[in-house]
Order: sequence, then structure tokens, then C-alpha cells
Amino acid sequence: MPIVIPKDIPAFSVLKKENIFVMTKKRAESQDIRPIEIAVVNLMPTKVETETQLLRLLANTPLQVNLTLIRTATYKSTNASESHMERFYKTFDEIRDTRFDGMIVTGAPVENLDFKEVAYWDELKSIFDYADSMVTSTIFICWGAQAAMYHYYGIEKKPLPKKLFGVFKNHAVRAYEPLLKGLNDTFSIPHSRYTEIDADAVKENKKLRILAEGARSGISIVKSRDDRKFFFFGHSEYDRETLKNEYMRDKEKGIKIDPPENYFIGGDVNKIDFSWNSTGNLLFYNWLNHYVYQVTPYNLED
Repeated sequence: MPIVIPKDIPAFSVLKKENIFVMTKKRAESQDIRPIEIAVVNLMPTKVETETQLLRLLANTPLQVNLTLIRTATYKSTNASESHMERFYKTFDEIRDTRFDGMIVTGAPVENLDFKEVAYWDELKSIFDYADSMVTSTIFICWGAQAAMYHYYGIEKKPLPKKLFGVFKNHAVRAYEPLLKGLNDTFSIPHSRYTEIDADAVKENKKLRILAEGARSGISIVKSRDDRKFFFFGHSEYDRETLKNEYMRDKEKGIKIDPPENYFIGGDVNKIDFSWNSTGNLLFYNWLNHYVYQVTPYNLED
């Protein structure tokens, strides 16, 4: 089934060319089914690219998905046009009384700042509290996952000696975990971060369960014991060239950075090993199926 998005949002034409089933609101309203309502709090500077990546994955299920894009009111993006933000996004105040089946909170390039130094930290805390009471299940990604860990459980992030940048092997920690259903014994996840979560604090917290980790990446996926919060410390949503674009961007800025590990084939920047494609699709498919659709009430007010 399709994801329902406006016909004039940039992702529509991109996904249509990829033969991904997207549908306009007018056509969706003619179908006699209850669609899944998903909200995306997009904190990434690359708004359109991030929208497209997440929409691509959310569309890969048998469910009809309605999408609501959310932006912060306390900080305005300088990388996306104001017209795009006004047309396709809502502020938290506009949706704070609305219930959602699922929510995704993206990462943001502010990981070297203390949480309380982030311009929209107070607003984000309100969004976290809202998700706890008004959303069936939430995925937090990269810095968003670190921020949520700190807000909900007081678990700090720690600086890494250098940026963890590349695609890294992971393995399941828990057997028969529905989120990891269909994944191989080892699976790849991209990471792009300067900090890591305090692993010892995560392991000691009885409210959390580690689902996946790797020798180089450390903890990659955690969930809360009540199955309502999922913390993705990597970027399974990234498309083929995202790491390349980040690498070239930083090089152009004069930032000292090594090429992403396990990514370029033979060191050739024009040859990319898209080794996490199936992992990303399965993670979001399984989340929508097992932790949203199967447990959310038909009437969201329930």
C-alpha cells in the first residue's frame, strides 16, 4: 500500500520514478480503510533529502500511511526554503492535541553541544513528553536517540576520539526480536557521529533492552521494555550516496576527515557498496507492522 503525501512535495516525483507507491490525499480518501498516522520531527538540515529517505522506507509496507511533517518553532532551518517549510510542515503547537500511531524524530548536527545548549531543547523536551502520552510508538535516530535517552533516562552521551563514519557490521543481541525479523545474523548499519551513548548506563538500566551492537559501532539499536520507544544510533534510513555527500561536503569545508569505512569499493568514490539497503527496509517495515499497526487502536482516541 502507498504512503499518502502531497503531489507537489519534492519526494513525490523522486519516489514515483523509483516505482514506489505514493498516493495523493484525494485518491486515498476514496479508500475505505483506516490509514496509519505517522509524524516525522525533521531536525536535519537537509530537509528534502531526509523526507525522501524516510518516505521511501515508510512506503515499503502493505499499509496506507498518512504523513505529518513537524518542524521546530523555536529554530528556523537555514538550509530549506521558508516556502517549503510553511507549505509542508506544521509546528508542534499545531499538532500537540493530535494523536499519532507512530512518530520518527531524526538526528541533528548538534551532537558536540551540550543538550541544554541546543536552541530548540525546551521545545524538543515538550515533543518527547508529548510522544510519551500521545503516540503509540516512536523511533529516535542518531542525535535524536541520544537526546531522548538523556531526557527519558538521564543517560549521557560521550565524545569519541574521532568521528565514527562509515558502514559497520552489527549482530542481534536478543533472539526472536520482531524488529529484527528477516535480518541476517550480521547486518550493516551506517553511522556518522562524533559522540556515543554511555553503554554501561544503558546496560544497567532495567527499562531498556539492547537489540543490536557491533564491534566498531558499539550499541546501534535499543528499545524500551514497554516496546514504545526505539533508539537507532545509526542511520539505517540513509540512501546510497548520503555518506559520500557528507564526506565531500566536509572535505570542501577543509574539515579533516577520513573516507567512510566499508563504503567505497576499492577506494573509488564513484563505486559505493549499498550494503545496508535491505536492513533499512526491514527495520522500518518491522516497526510499522509489529510495533505500530499490530498494537495501535483503530480509534486513536482510545
